[in-house]
Amino acid sequence: MAPTMWDERFSKPEYYYGTEPNAFVASQKARLKPGWQALCPGDGEGRNGVWLAGQGLSVLSVDASEAGLRKTEELAKAKGVPIATHCADLLTWEWPQARFDLVVAVFLHVNPEMRPGLHQAMLAALKPGGLLVLEGFRKAQVNYGTGGPRDPEMLFSAEALASDFAEAEVLELNEVLRELAEGAIHQGTAALVNLVARRPLT
Repeated sequence: MAPTMWDERFSKPEYYYGTEPNAFVASQKARLKPGWQALCPGDGEGRNGVWLAGQGLSVLSVDASEAGLRKTEELAKAKGVPIATHCADLLTWEWPQARFDLVVAVFLHVNPEMRPGLHQAMLAALKPGGLLVLEGFRKAQVNYGTGGPRDPEMLFSAEALASDFAEAEVLELNEVLRELAEGAIHQGTAALVNLVARRPLT
């Protein structure tokens, strides 16, 4: 796979978004069960996947950046937890079907015409009853400049997520303002949308 913009960013010694998990992901700890199979698409340098592994989950971290995945493995070693990694373009990857108990997607923004298909792939990767945890920047983020795409069409809304996951049972869907403290890049007030959804049992 050709080097990406993210390879350039992730090749530096510091962790671009820090090494601590996303706050919304960490807030879902009570829902997690040791032994679960978890998928982290677009996991970057692995801060969320490594944290999930530390909770006793079996984690597959997938990203298009080989540099990011190397740092994921380094972080997992430093934390003393196992993690599996796979380098793939999520838009062309042959997504597993009904394999995971949990999918965690954080700040995974793509062009709007590709977004519904990507979200359907996430849902299909879950076992029946499996959970999806997602956080992204919403359109109001253009007023804050604390991270995320500058193109508002690539930003989320609660309505768009509700549409994309209409087949799922939505447990949480909230638009919030939160203070980010994630590495050197995500710092300050941010306009976010949070989703927790469950794949139906049938």
